[in-house]
Amino acid sequence: MPEVKVWAPHAERVRLRVSEPGQMEQGPHWTYPMVPAGEGWFAVQAKEATEGRDYGFFLGGEEVLFADPRSRRQPEGVHGPSRFWSDRVPWRDAEWAGRSLEVAVLYELHVGTFTPEGTLDGAIDRLDHLVGLGVTHVELLPLNDFNGEWNWGYDGVLWYAVHEAYGGPDALHRFVEACHERGLAVVLDVVYNHLGMSGNCLPAFGPYLKPGTNTWGQLVNLDGESSRPVRDYILDNAVMWLSEFHLDGLRLDAVHALEDRSVPHLLAELSTRVAALEQQLGRPLSLIAESDLNDPVTYLERGRGGWGLDAQWDDDVHHSLHALLSGERQGYYGDFGTLAGLAKVWTGAFLHDGTYSSFRGRIHGKEVDPNTEGWRFVAYLQDHDQVGNRAAGDRLAVKVPMDLLKVGAVLLLTSPFTPMLFMGEEWAASTPWPFFTSHPEPELAAAVGKGRIEEFAEHDWDVSEMIDPQDPAAFQSAKLLWEERHEGSHGEMLAVYEELLRLRREHPELGAAPLAEVLVDFSEAARWLVVRRGALAVLVNLAEEEQLLAGSWSAPLFVTASAETVRDGTFLPPRAAAIVAER
Repeated sequence: MPEVKVWAPHAERVRLRVSEPGQMEQGPHWTYPMVPAGEGWFAVQAKEATEGRDYGFFLGGEEVLFADPRSRRQPEGVHGPSRFWSDRVPWRDAEWAGRSLEVAVLYELHVGTFTPEGTLDGAIDRLDHLVGLGVTHVELLPLNDFNGEWNWGYDGVLWYAVHEAYGGPDALHRFVEACHERGLAVVLDVVYNHLGMSGNCLPAFGPYLKPGTNTWGQLVNLDGESSRPVRDYILDNAVMWLSEFHLDGLRLDAVHALEDRSVPHLLAELSTRVAALEQQLGRPLSLIAESDLNDPVTYLERGRGGWGLDAQWDDDVHHSLHALLSGERQGYYGDFGTLAGLAKVWTGAFLHDGTYSSFRGRIHGKEVDPNTEGWRFVAYLQDHDQVGNRAAGDRLAVKVPMDLLKVGAVLLLTSPFTPMLFMGEEWAASTPWPFFTSHPEPELAAAVGKGRIEEFAEHDWDVSEMIDPQDPAAFQSAKLLWEERHEGSHGEMLAVYEELLRLRREHPELGAAPLAEVLVDFSEAARWLVVRRGALAVLVNLAEEEQLLAGSWSAPLFVTASAETVRDGTFLPPRAAAIVAER
């Protein structure tokens, strides 16, 4: 007989209710008192608790039905009943051997705005584009269930359920299988540092949260009283995505916001669990941190005091490129934008590695061992944060002319790091990607808009450009226009990305490498830069006039300007870049 369990130490008693699908209110249903099972758990055997039926829990004497914190499916949203679900469709990816990050090209996409349909099934139809482009890993923004119809995904409140508007868990199965059939690995963005403010009922069950706040709300209880089941809730969730749904990796959102004084740290415990699962499954599984710490602790081995993750996002790469190409210096761009700074990041991963950060007003970061492999740092010209957290959600193409956009692409895709593209970047998509929400509560919607205005004012952005996050137009405007990708300058940019990724595949010197092997020369005054990658070099001229770059170079393998304008492989046109071999 099926057993149903739930952790609910805050409840004196718990009842399970089961019904036929969609009949919880008016149809026949079955109610069972659950019995304590130790350490805050309640359990009951219920013969009606079978695949496809709806269920939920009554806590204490309340007659409010709560969803299962570990629900896999919420067909009526986070306030509706859960539905018993298990993956009964046989997987067809038994031959899938996985893909390592060491030669990865990531592609970050938001399911709701990637296609007109806004579903995982709709995204399957665009996977061949990613394969042709040269992508190896698809990175999905969060899929966990949130309150409302559309959202970035970082307001999730039921971490085990796949948002129904995207197609639910069955669609995720189909998507992952379709990716593996095409040789694409799948990485999922997961958020363990906070719970969304709309529709969060977990505190009714137990101490999922503890006193204190971070940027997004109350802290998750990782080290307080009764924190062990909360930690297991997170660890089991990570294992679920990698095992039940066959995902190849997880991107861990804002790990600097995880307050955990335990030994081992939650992330060290996670990497240990995933390493064991990797051995069991016989394929590589990747853990990638988004970290604002500028600290090698993310990827250092557990035996050396690190968390043992595989890689981390590197905002200093983005800031260096964005400030250099756009000229923006407000907010956290203040310390960036020089060729000296870019050279330091290219050879040391971080600009702030124990240096003063004017944005933070303090010393920030730690040095990286120069022998560290560059693939441990995920680098990008654009991502969901750096586009979506701008007042108008404007992409880099709005601020930067096409010739400099191409220079940025050359620098990113010949860097020693793991490159990541943001959806549509490869054709300089005309669509913005603003912040969007669909919170049902008017007071929360108003508070979110007010908070955004205050944040933008701190960055000296024109708040009048901000689109109301609750306006459906904010969401609709973010949907990619696939029909434009071969038109005019869009098609021209797409050809640049395709060619650069081909060269990166065919010339290992242009791929990931130990930082110590990267050599950079530059002239701040003359505005030129030379990055030596083994036998190859990347030449960049950011000046407004043609200039000679000293050295003995072959005819270019690639150039962002017309090839005939590169005379003798040494004179480079203004605002251009070339890939050459040293003679």
